[in-house]
Amino acid sequence: MLTAIILANVVISMISLVGGISILSKKIFSKTSIPYLVAFAAGVILTTVFFDLLPEAMHTSEAVGFEGNIFAPAFIGLLVSFFIERFVLWFHHHESTHGIKPTIFLITFGDFIHNFIDGLAIAATFLANPSLGIATTVAIAAHEIPQEISDFSLYIHSGLSKTKTILLNLFSALTAIAGGIIGFYFLNSVKYGLPLLLSFSAGIFIYIAGSDLIPGLHKHFSEQRKWVQTIPFILGIILMYLLITFLHK
Repeated sequence: MLTAIILANVVISMISLVGGISILSKKIFSKTSIPYLVAFAAGVILTTVFFDLLPEAMHTSEAVGFEGNIFAPAFIGLLVSFFIERFVLWFHHHESTHGIKPTIFLITFGDFIHNFIDGLAIAATFLANPSLGIATTVAIAAHEIPQEISDFSLYIHSGLSKTKTILLNLFSALTAIAGGIIGFYFLNSVKYGLPLLLSFSAGIFIYIAGSDLIPGLHKHFSEQRKWVQTIPFILGIILMYLLITFLHK
């Protein structure tokens, strides 16, 4: 199982690196395509949260005899995400710095935390159910590309060279592997750790979709031919629903 967790995080790291390099080469993704990627990511994430993470957290909590409010960690995850973004300026900054020009340190620090939690989330879901781990890996990959494209843009805007930007991004991505390994051993030693972290991860994903991805779609509504960006959003929902249904049969 540890091998699968590490492999999933390596795949995510490579996807994020390729996504970032693509904007530097300007051959694959353009600035106008980012809102469509964001729309797809939003659909994938919301479907994963409500059809996979939270139901699995409830099922696992019953299996281990957890009698507390399983939705409380999701609420805490949402609050933690808010305060981290508020004071450390992290998660996604799709074409916007929210009126603040972030430093290279803040961008990198945010990436470290974000990727580490992604690793923990992958470890938690694989330990709960391998099929859930695969679905969560797909969900993370879906939002990783637009995030890294945005981060690469901020690095270049802050004066970092292309080579240093790629190396720094790769180093940051390795924290996801560390998160996966630590999560594997931590969750195996704590009885209630798995359902709590599943719920906590759901809260983080809800915050990502609700505070950043979806508002970004509304912001670009008039620029993206009105309802056209709704199509990848719906496709993301359908894809993940079918994937979740198939994997859980």
